[in-house]
Amino acid sequence: MDIFEKLLKHLGPIGEHSDRAHGYFAFPKLEGEIGPRMKFRGNEKIVWSLNNYLGLANHPEVRATDAQAAADFGMASPMGARMMSGNTNYHEQLENELSDYMGKEATTLLNYGYQGIMSAIDAIVGRRDVIVYDAECHASILDGLRLHPGKRYVFKHNDMEDFDKQMKRATELAKNQGGGILVVTEGVFGMAGDQGKLKEIASFKDKYEFRLLVDDAHGFGTMGKTGAGTGEEQGVQDKIDLLFNTFAKSGASIGAFISGEKAIINYLRYNMRSQIFAKSIPLPIVIGHLKRVQLMREHPEMKAKLWDNVNKLQNGLKARGFNIGRTNSPVTPIYLQGDIPEATAMCLDLRENYNIFCSIVVYPVIPKGQIIYRLIPTAAHSDEDIELTLKAFSETKAKLDEKVYEVAEIPMV
Repeated sequence: MDIFEKLLKHLGPIGEHSDRAHGYFAFPKLEGEIGPRMKFRGNEKIVWSLNNYLGLANHPEVRATDAQAAADFGMASPMGARMMSGNTNYHEQLENELSDYMGKEATTLLNYGYQGIMSAIDAIVGRRDVIVYDAECHASILDGLRLHPGKRYVFKHNDMEDFDKQMKRATELAKNQGGGILVVTEGVFGMAGDQGKLKEIASFKDKYEFRLLVDDAHGFGTMGKTGAGTGEEQGVQDKIDLLFNTFAKSGASIGAFISGEKAIINYLRYNMRSQIFAKSIPLPIVIGHLKRVQLMREHPEMKAKLWDNVNKLQNGLKARGFNIGRTNSPVTPIYLQGDIPEATAMCLDLRENYNIFCSIVVYPVIPKGQIIYRLIPTAAHSDEDIELTLKAFSETKAKLDEKVYEVAEIPMV
Protein backbone atom coordinates (compact mmCIF):
# COMPACT_ATOMS: atom_id res chain seq x y z
CA MET A 1 0.00 0.00 0.00
CA ASP A 2 1.19 3.53 -0.76
CA ILE A 3 2.10 4.97 2.65
CA PHE A 4 0.37 8.23 1.70
CA GLU A 5 -2.93 6.44 1.05
CA LYS A 6 -3.79 6.19 4.76
CA LEU A 7 -3.04 9.88 5.20
CA LEU A 8 -5.68 10.80 2.65
CA LYS A 9 -8.25 8.43 4.12
CA HIS A 10 -7.75 9.47 7.74
CA LEU A 11 -6.92 13.16 8.10
CA GLY A 12 -6.76 13.00 11.89
CA PRO A 13 -9.26 14.11 14.55
CA ILE A 14 -8.67 17.79 13.87
CA GLY A 15 -7.71 17.55 10.21
CA GLU A 16 -11.03 15.93 9.30
CA HIS A 17 -12.65 19.35 9.80
CA SER A 18 -10.01 21.23 7.81
CA ASP A 19 -12.23 21.88 4.78
CA ARG A 20 -14.58 23.95 6.94
CA ALA A 21 -12.23 25.20 9.65
CA HIS A 22 -9.10 26.24 7.74
CA GLY A 23 -8.50 29.98 7.76
CA TYR A 24 -11.09 30.68 10.43
CA PHE A 25 -11.07 28.26 13.37
CA ALA A 26 -7.71 26.79 12.36
CA PHE A 27 -4.80 28.75 10.88
CA PRO A 28 -6.57 32.14 11.10
CA LYS A 29 -4.65 35.20 9.92
CA LEU A 30 -4.39 38.08 12.36
CA GLU A 31 -3.00 41.21 10.74
CA GLY A 32 -1.53 44.50 11.87
CA GLU A 33 0.62 45.48 14.83
CA ILE A 34 0.67 42.80 17.53
CA GLY A 35 -1.52 43.94 20.39
CA PRO A 36 -4.92 43.66 22.06
CA ARG A 37 -6.65 44.85 18.90
CA MET A 38 -5.80 43.44 15.49
CA LYS A 39 -7.46 42.90 12.13
CA PHE A 40 -9.12 39.60 11.25
CA ARG A 41 -10.58 39.34 7.76
CA GLY A 42 -10.44 43.10 7.44
CA ASN A 43 -12.20 44.00 10.69
CA GLU A 44 -10.75 45.03 14.05
CA LYS A 45 -11.10 42.49 16.85
CA ILE A 46 -10.23 42.48 20.54
CA VAL A 47 -7.68 39.66 20.65
CA TRP A 48 -7.32 37.27 23.61
CA SER A 49 -5.26 34.59 21.89
CA LEU A 50 -1.70 35.94 22.08
CA ASN A 51 0.79 34.98 24.82
CA ASN A 52 2.15 38.51 24.79
CA TYR A 53 1.73 38.68 28.58
CA LEU A 54 3.81 41.77 29.30
CA GLY A 55 3.02 43.62 26.09
CA LEU A 56 6.64 43.44 24.91
CA ALA A 57 5.84 42.55 21.31
CA ASN A 58 5.52 46.19 20.31
CA HIS A 59 7.42 47.85 23.13
CA PRO A 60 9.36 50.69 21.46
CA GLU A 61 12.68 49.70 23.05
CA VAL A 62 12.21 46.09 21.98
CA ARG A 63 11.33 47.04 18.42
CA ALA A 64 14.29 49.43 18.20
CA THR A 65 16.72 46.82 19.58
CA ASP A 66 15.43 44.10 17.25
CA ALA A 67 15.72 46.39 14.23
CA GLN A 68 19.20 47.65 15.09
CA ALA A 69 20.52 44.14 15.77
CA ALA A 70 19.11 42.92 12.45
CA ALA A 71 20.76 45.84 10.67
CA ASP A 72 24.09 45.23 12.44
CA PHE A 73 24.33 41.47 12.07
CA GLY A 74 21.62 40.09 9.77
CA MET A 75 19.76 36.87 10.49
CA ALA A 76 22.59 34.61 9.28
CA SER A 77 25.06 35.46 12.04
CA PRO A 78 26.42 33.34 13.59
CA MET A 79 26.53 30.54 11.05
CA GLY A 80 26.59 26.91 12.06
CA ALA A 81 25.80 24.92 15.17
CA ARG A 82 26.80 26.64 18.37
CA MET A 83 29.32 23.94 19.35
CA MET A 84 31.15 24.22 16.02
CA SER A 85 31.04 27.85 14.88
CA GLY A 86 27.93 29.50 16.30
CA ASN A 87 28.98 30.80 19.70
CA THR A 88 29.30 34.52 20.55
CA ASN A 89 29.83 36.78 23.54
CA TYR A 90 26.17 37.81 23.27
CA HIS A 91 24.97 34.21 23.63
CA GLU A 92 27.10 33.76 26.74
CA GLN A 93 26.05 37.14 28.17
CA LEU A 94 22.39 36.19 27.79
CA GLU A 95 22.97 32.86 29.50
CA ASN A 96 24.76 34.55 32.41
CA GLU A 97 22.02 37.13 32.86
CA LEU A 98 19.32 34.46 32.76
CA SER A 99 21.19 32.40 35.37
CA ASP A 100 21.29 35.41 37.67
CA TYR A 101 17.59 36.14 37.06
CA MET A 102 16.56 32.53 37.71
CA GLY A 103 18.84 32.15 40.73
CA LYS A 104 20.66 29.20 39.13
CA GLU A 105 24.35 28.43 38.59
CA ALA A 106 24.19 28.12 34.82
CA THR A 107 21.94 28.32 31.75
CA THR A 108 22.06 27.01 28.21
CA LEU A 109 20.04 28.53 25.38
CA LEU A 110 17.72 26.40 23.26
CA ASN A 111 16.80 27.11 19.65
CA TYR A 112 13.14 26.22 20.23
CA GLY A 113 11.19 25.35 23.33
CA TYR A 114 9.34 22.34 21.96
CA GLN A 115 12.37 20.49 20.63
CA GLY A 116 14.52 21.79 23.48
CA ILE A 117 12.63 20.18 26.34
CA MET A 118 12.22 16.98 24.33
CA SER A 119 15.97 16.85 23.79
CA ALA A 120 16.72 17.64 27.43
CA ILE A 121 14.62 14.70 28.61
CA ASP A 122 16.28 12.47 26.03
CA ALA A 123 19.74 13.51 27.23
CA ILE A 124 19.02 13.06 30.95
CA VAL A 125 17.41 9.63 31.17
CA GLY A 126 18.61 6.19 30.12
CA ARG A 127 17.06 2.75 29.92
CA ARG A 128 17.49 2.04 33.65
CA ASP A 129 16.01 5.38 34.74
CA VAL A 130 12.36 6.08 35.58
CA ILE A 131 10.26 9.16 34.81
CA VAL A 132 7.31 10.27 36.94
CA TYR A 133 5.19 13.03 35.37
CA ASP A 134 1.94 14.96 35.75
CA ALA A 135 -0.95 13.74 33.59
CA GLU A 136 -1.56 17.21 32.14
CA CYS A 137 2.00 17.94 31.02
CA HIS A 138 2.41 19.74 27.69
CA ALA A 139 2.64 17.85 24.40
CA SER A 140 6.35 18.70 24.10
CA ILE A 141 7.00 16.87 27.37
CA LEU A 142 4.92 13.90 26.29
CA ASP A 143 6.87 13.69 23.05
CA GLY A 144 10.08 13.82 25.07
CA LEU A 145 8.81 10.93 27.18
CA ARG A 146 8.29 8.90 24.02
CA LEU A 147 12.04 9.10 23.42
CA HIS A 148 12.70 7.52 26.81
CA PRO A 149 13.61 3.81 26.41
CA GLY A 150 12.77 3.00 30.03
CA LYS A 151 9.72 2.99 32.30
CA ARG A 152 7.56 5.98 33.13
CA TYR A 153 4.71 6.51 35.60
CA VAL A 154 2.03 9.19 35.33
CA PHE A 155 0.32 10.71 38.37
CA LYS A 156 -3.13 12.29 38.37
CA HIS A 157 -2.94 16.01 37.81
CA ASN A 158 -1.64 17.79 40.93
CA ASP A 159 -2.75 14.81 43.04
CA MET A 160 -0.11 14.39 45.72
CA GLU A 161 -1.59 11.15 47.04
CA ASP A 162 -1.25 9.60 43.61
CA PHE A 163 2.18 11.20 43.21
CA ASP A 164 3.30 9.45 46.38
CA LYS A 165 1.91 6.16 45.04
CA GLN A 166 3.75 6.50 41.72
CA MET A 167 6.96 7.52 43.47
CA LYS A 168 6.86 4.35 45.56
CA ARG A 169 6.59 2.28 42.39
CA ALA A 170 9.29 4.31 40.63
CA THR A 171 11.65 4.07 43.60
CA GLU A 172 11.35 0.29 43.80
CA LEU A 173 11.91 -0.12 40.05
CA ALA A 174 14.82 2.32 39.92
CA LYS A 175 16.48 0.53 42.82
CA ASN A 176 16.10 -2.85 41.14
CA GLN A 177 17.44 -1.51 37.84
CA GLY A 178 20.20 0.62 39.26
CA GLY A 179 18.74 3.82 37.79
CA GLY A 180 17.49 7.20 38.97
CA ILE A 181 14.19 9.10 38.93
CA LEU A 182 13.28 12.26 37.01
CA VAL A 183 10.06 14.02 38.03
CA VAL A 184 8.54 16.30 35.40
CA THR A 185 5.77 18.84 35.92
CA GLU A 186 4.84 22.40 34.98
CA GLY A 187 4.90 25.70 36.80
CA VAL A 188 1.68 26.88 35.16
CA PHE A 189 -0.46 24.50 33.13
CA GLY A 190 -1.26 26.28 29.89
CA MET A 191 -4.81 25.04 29.36
CA ALA A 192 -6.39 25.17 32.84
CA GLY A 193 -4.10 27.90 34.18
CA ASP A 194 -3.49 26.27 37.54
CA GLN A 195 -0.04 26.19 39.07
CA GLY A 196 1.79 22.92 39.46
CA LYS A 197 2.20 21.85 43.09
CA LEU A 198 5.93 22.54 43.09
CA LYS A 199 6.18 23.17 46.83
CA GLU A 200 4.43 19.92 47.66
CA ILE A 201 6.43 17.90 45.15
CA ALA A 202 9.70 19.40 46.40
CA SER A 203 8.78 18.37 49.95
CA PHE A 204 8.87 14.72 48.84
CA LYS A 205 12.63 15.04 48.43
CA ASP A 206 12.78 14.26 52.15
CA LYS A 207 11.14 10.92 51.40
CA TYR A 208 12.40 9.93 47.95
CA GLU A 209 15.51 10.49 45.86
CA PHE A 210 14.69 12.23 42.59
CA ARG A 211 15.50 15.23 40.42
CA LEU A 212 12.83 17.76 39.48
CA LEU A 213 12.42 19.24 35.98
CA VAL A 214 9.86 22.06 35.73
CA ASP A 215 8.48 23.52 32.51
CA ASP A 216 7.64 27.10 33.50
CA ALA A 217 6.86 28.49 30.06
CA HIS A 218 3.77 30.37 31.29
CA GLY A 219 5.34 31.34 34.62
CA PHE A 220 8.45 33.10 33.31
CA GLY A 221 7.78 36.84 33.48
CA THR A 222 4.31 36.46 35.00
CA MET A 223 4.78 34.69 38.36
CA GLY A 224 6.84 35.49 41.43
CA LYS A 225 7.88 38.80 42.98
CA THR A 226 10.47 39.53 40.27
CA GLY A 227 8.87 37.51 37.47
CA ALA A 228 11.41 34.69 37.87
CA GLY A 229 8.55 32.22 37.76
CA THR A 230 6.33 29.85 39.65
CA GLY A 231 9.18 28.45 41.73
CA GLU A 232 9.79 31.97 43.04
CA GLU A 233 6.04 32.40 43.56
CA GLN A 234 5.91 29.28 45.74
CA GLY A 235 9.26 29.85 47.44
CA VAL A 236 10.92 26.73 46.05
CA GLN A 237 13.05 28.03 43.17
CA ASP A 238 16.12 26.48 44.83
CA LYS A 239 14.41 23.07 44.97
CA ILE A 240 13.95 22.89 41.20
CA ASP A 241 16.89 21.00 39.70
CA LEU A 242 16.24 21.93 36.08
CA LEU A 243 14.13 24.93 35.15
CA PHE A 244 12.90 25.20 31.57
CA ASN A 245 11.55 28.49 30.18
CA THR A 246 10.64 29.87 26.80
CA PHE A 247 10.80 33.31 25.21
CA ALA A 248 7.64 32.56 23.20
CA LYS A 249 5.29 33.78 25.94
CA SER A 250 6.26 36.75 28.12
CA GLY A 251 9.32 37.34 25.97
CA ALA A 252 7.20 37.82 22.83
CA SER A 253 9.88 36.18 20.72
CA ILE A 254 11.14 32.66 20.05
CA GLY A 255 13.67 30.31 21.59
CA ALA A 256 14.07 28.95 25.12
CA PHE A 257 16.55 28.13 27.87
CA ILE A 258 17.16 25.67 30.67
CA SER A 259 18.84 26.53 33.96
CA GLY A 260 20.33 24.48 36.79
CA GLU A 261 23.56 23.26 38.35
CA LYS A 262 26.63 24.23 36.33
CA ALA A 263 27.89 20.66 35.87
CA ILE A 264 24.48 19.41 34.69
CA ILE A 265 23.93 22.32 32.32
CA ASN A 266 27.38 21.73 30.89
CA TYR A 267 26.45 18.07 30.34
CA LEU A 268 23.28 19.11 28.51
CA ARG A 269 25.21 21.62 26.43
CA TYR A 270 27.40 18.82 25.12
CA ASN A 271 24.72 16.14 24.81
CA MET A 272 21.45 17.67 23.63
CA ARG A 273 21.10 16.48 20.07
CA SER A 274 18.59 19.18 19.11
CA GLN A 275 21.25 21.82 19.87
CA ILE A 276 24.42 20.02 18.76
CA PHE A 277 23.04 19.35 15.31
CA ALA A 278 21.13 22.61 14.75
CA LYS A 279 22.08 26.14 13.80
CA SER A 280 22.74 28.59 16.61
CA ILE A 281 20.10 31.20 17.50
CA PRO A 282 20.66 34.26 15.25
CA LEU A 283 22.26 37.27 16.91
CA PRO A 284 19.33 39.66 16.38
CA ILE A 285 17.15 37.28 18.40
CA VAL A 286 19.76 36.89 21.15
CA ILE A 287 20.33 40.64 21.42
CA GLY A 288 16.57 41.15 21.42
CA HIS A 289 16.31 38.68 24.29
CA LEU A 290 18.85 40.69 26.27
CA LYS A 291 16.64 43.76 25.96
CA ARG A 292 13.54 41.80 26.94
CA VAL A 293 15.19 40.39 30.06
CA GLN A 294 16.39 43.88 31.00
CA LEU A 295 12.86 45.27 30.72
CA MET A 296 11.38 42.39 32.72
CA ARG A 297 13.81 43.01 35.56
CA GLU A 298 13.83 46.80 35.56
CA HIS A 299 10.12 47.46 34.99
CA PRO A 300 7.97 45.51 37.49
CA GLU A 301 5.07 47.77 36.59
CA MET A 302 4.55 45.68 33.43
CA LYS A 303 3.80 42.57 35.48
CA ALA A 304 1.72 44.64 37.89
CA LYS A 305 -0.41 45.91 34.99
CA LEU A 306 -0.77 42.37 33.66
CA TRP A 307 -2.12 41.17 37.02
CA ASP A 308 -4.42 44.18 37.31
CA ASN A 309 -5.99 43.12 34.01
CA VAL A 310 -6.00 39.44 35.00
CA ASN A 311 -7.94 40.23 38.17
CA LYS A 312 -10.42 42.51 36.41
CA LEU A 313 -11.13 39.90 33.74
CA GLN A 314 -11.29 36.86 36.01
CA ASN A 315 -13.29 38.58 38.76
CA GLY A 316 -15.66 39.98 36.15
CA LEU A 317 -16.26 36.53 34.69
CA LYS A 318 -16.85 34.97 38.10
CA ALA A 319 -19.23 37.79 39.07
CA ARG A 320 -21.26 36.97 35.95
CA GLY A 321 -21.50 33.32 36.90
CA PHE A 322 -18.87 31.89 34.55
CA ASN A 323 -16.86 28.82 35.49
CA ILE A 324 -13.15 29.61 35.07
CA GLY A 325 -12.03 26.46 36.83
CA ARG A 326 -8.96 26.27 39.02
CA THR A 327 -6.79 28.93 37.40
CA ASN A 328 -4.44 30.88 39.66
CA SER A 329 -2.38 32.41 36.84
CA PRO A 330 -3.07 34.78 33.93
CA VAL A 331 -4.36 31.88 31.79
CA THR A 332 -8.14 32.29 31.83
CA PRO A 333 -10.30 29.37 30.66
CA ILE A 334 -14.09 29.64 30.36
CA TYR A 335 -15.88 26.29 30.67
CA LEU A 336 -19.20 25.89 28.88
CA GLN A 337 -21.46 23.05 27.80
CA GLY A 338 -22.21 22.32 24.15
CA ASP A 339 -21.23 20.29 21.13
CA ILE A 340 -19.18 21.31 18.10
CA PRO A 341 -22.08 22.92 16.17
CA GLU A 342 -23.02 25.18 19.11
CA ALA A 343 -19.38 25.93 19.85
CA THR A 344 -18.59 27.02 16.32
CA ALA A 345 -21.78 29.06 16.02
CA MET A 346 -21.02 30.84 19.29
CA CYS A 347 -17.43 31.48 18.20
CA LEU A 348 -18.69 32.93 14.92
CA ASP A 349 -21.09 35.19 16.81
CA LEU A 350 -18.33 36.42 19.11
CA ARG A 351 -16.02 37.18 16.21
CA GLU A 352 -18.45 38.60 13.67
CA ASN A 353 -21.00 40.41 15.84
CA TYR A 354 -19.05 41.27 18.99
CA ASN A 355 -15.55 41.57 17.47
CA ILE A 356 -14.03 39.27 20.12
CA PHE A 357 -11.26 36.93 18.94
CA CYS A 358 -10.22 34.17 21.34
CA SER A 359 -9.20 30.54 21.07
CA ILE A 360 -11.80 27.80 21.34
CA VAL A 361 -11.18 24.19 22.32
CA VAL A 362 -13.64 21.39 21.52
CA TYR A 363 -13.75 17.63 20.96
CA PRO A 364 -11.48 15.67 20.33
CA VAL A 365 -9.08 17.80 22.41
CA ILE A 366 -11.60 17.70 25.28
CA PRO A 367 -14.57 15.34 25.89
CA LYS A 368 -17.74 15.66 23.83
CA GLY A 369 -20.30 18.11 25.16
CA GLN A 370 -17.72 20.54 26.49
CA ILE A 371 -16.47 23.90 25.23
CA ILE A 372 -13.47 25.79 26.52
CA TYR A 373 -12.62 29.35 25.57
CA ARG A 374 -9.04 30.18 26.52
CA LEU A 375 -8.35 33.86 27.13
CA ILE A 376 -4.88 35.31 27.62
CA PRO A 377 -4.99 38.75 29.27
CA THR A 378 -1.94 40.96 28.76
CA ALA A 379 -0.55 44.17 30.16
CA ALA A 380 -1.58 45.86 26.90
CA HIS A 381 -5.33 45.27 27.27
CA SER A 382 -7.48 48.20 28.37
CA ASP A 383 -10.43 48.41 30.75
CA GLU A 384 -12.64 48.96 27.70
CA ASP A 385 -11.34 45.75 26.13
CA ILE A 386 -12.25 43.86 29.28
CA GLU A 387 -15.71 45.40 29.68
CA LEU A 388 -16.65 44.77 26.04
CA THR A 389 -15.47 41.18 26.36
CA LEU A 390 -17.44 40.55 29.56
CA LYS A 391 -20.55 41.95 27.89
CA ALA A 392 -20.04 39.80 24.80
CA PHE A 393 -19.63 36.60 26.80
CA SER A 394 -22.64 37.35 28.97
CA GLU A 395 -24.86 37.84 25.93
CA THR A 396 -23.53 34.87 23.94
CA LYS A 397 -23.70 32.60 27.00
CA ALA A 398 -27.40 33.51 27.30
CA LYS A 399 -27.88 32.52 23.65
CA LEU A 400 -26.07 29.25 24.25
CA ASP A 401 -28.29 28.46 27.23
CA GLU A 402 -31.38 29.32 25.21
CA LYS A 403 -30.33 26.87 22.47
CA VAL A 404 -30.01 29.65 19.90
CA TYR A 405 -26.79 28.11 18.58
CA GLU A 406 -28.21 24.64 17.95
CA VAL A 407 -27.48 23.99 14.27
CA ALA A 408 -27.30 20.85 12.18
CA GLU A 409 -23.66 21.14 11.14
CA ILE A 410 -20.51 23.20 11.44
CA PRO A 411 -21.12 26.53 9.67
CA MET A 412 -19.13 27.27 6.52
CA VAL A 413 -16.68 30.11 7.02
